[in-house]
Amino acid sequence: MNSILVARPLRKLSIALCLMCLFGGWQMTYSQSSTEPETEKLLNSLKVLFWTRPNDQDVLIKLRIHGGAAFDVAGKDGGMAILGDILFPDPTTREFFTEDMSGRLDVDTDYDSITITLQGRANEFVKIVEILRTAIVSTQITPENVTRIRDARVKIAKETSVSPAILADRAIAARLFGNFPYGRPVSGSAESLARVDRADLLLARDRFLNPNNATLVVVGGVQKNRAIRALRQLLGSWRKSETIVPATFRQPDPPDTRTLIISAPADKTAELRLASRGLSQRDRDIATARLVAVIARKRWETLSPELTRNPMFVRHEGHVLPGMFVMGAAVDSLLVEKTLKSARDVLKSLIAAPVPISELEQAKTELIVQLAKETERLDGVATAWLDIDTFGLPSIGEQNRLLNAVSVSDVQRVAGRLFADNPTASVVLGDSKQLKAQLEPAVKIELIGELEARPADKQETKPATTIPVKKPD
Repeated sequence: MNSILVARPLRKLSIALCLMCLFGGWQMTYSQSSTEPETEKLLNSLKVLFWTRPNDQDVLIKLRIHGGAAFDVAGKDGGMAILGDILFPDPTTREFFTEDMSGRLDVDTDYDSITITLQGRANEFVKIVEILRTAIVSTQITPENVTRIRDARVKIAKETSVSPAILADRAIAARLFGNFPYGRPVSGSAESLARVDRADLLLARDRFLNPNNATLVVVGGVQKNRAIRALRQLLGSWRKSETIVPATFRQPDPPDTRTLIISAPADKTAELRLASRGLSQRDRDIATARLVAVIARKRWETLSPELTRNPMFVRHEGHVLPGMFVMGAAVDSLLVEKTLKSARDVLKSLIAAPVPISELEQAKTELIVQLAKETERLDGVATAWLDIDTFGLPSIGEQNRLLNAVSVSDVQRVAGRLFADNPTASVVLGDSKQLKAQLEPAVKIELIGELEARPADKQETKPATTIPVKKPD
């Protein structure tokens, strides 16, 4: 008995010490990541954010072009991704960074931007900027480079096997957004990539690859004066554009609320997705939307404990324009109806009643730790600053303060914004015959990808269909 009485306080003390270590580490990371960068602007309007770290032997440069796959030409999805590839067409350039500089060179294209990351030794800063200058000022969009890089992407698209999870992600985006840009895959398809030609890339370069449509971050062991001198000398000739292309598109139509069943080779597992339209990254409620996702995930796990056996997630995906709130899981095919129902019940519960304060505080703690992990590396800090610039967000410190200030009523109000009047789209990928038998007649469904027999007296068959490629208007 006495041992039990002693063990309980010791256990509480152990938990308290763990929390102190956790938040002590977070406070250190937070103090570093919340340091505000110095801001400069070149004569051509290129915005530059600096954070000098004198003891660093390396330097990290990130350049974000504010224009991504959302601006792909109609029917030529993946065009902006090809433009990103063609910035550094010579493979030896990447080898120089990885082998000679012990660093890296990456180009990432998403819906909103093309982001170039160059990391290498600080004493080679001028050389790094020279390489960047060649990419953006003298972009080599030659017929030979276009053909080679486009064909390489087409080959990858044809030969790479796409997992059921990725297929389900693409299908729910297409179901929710239709012809809207966020309904198309950033990397395009083999068919759409093949349609991209040199004229498309030249047009994209002229429209988006401009200093007044970009932000540059420099972090590491290079002095600001030296960096500014090199940037003015090497990037000062980068020509400014007269106009900036606005991110304006016709709003998507409401999604089809029937559950889309996609026939796919499967064992006993099905991939399911449930989504509604979300908020923009610029929305004042974006932090609350992320908290709603954390709370929804925990409630979904409680209602359907079997979800923890396979990959599952709940997330809010924000962009320059409103994104989506999506729930996803891999589940036993026999549990699809139950799991979809529990997902919908979770969304209804968030609207119907305020969350308990303990549940909200637990979600805040989890999200704060997650944000701290995202900014514990220099790359994460640089990305956070770029996001602040891209989306007009408050500072990192202010974002954390706003997150801590979210109230119970805020969560219920934002849940109402997300789910009360927004129709949800749902997709299930797996054995279509089994799924159809399970879901009908309780759930309205649509089938894609199976051979359906007509009435026996006609003895005709309906040809197999595939997942439609969504194209913009």
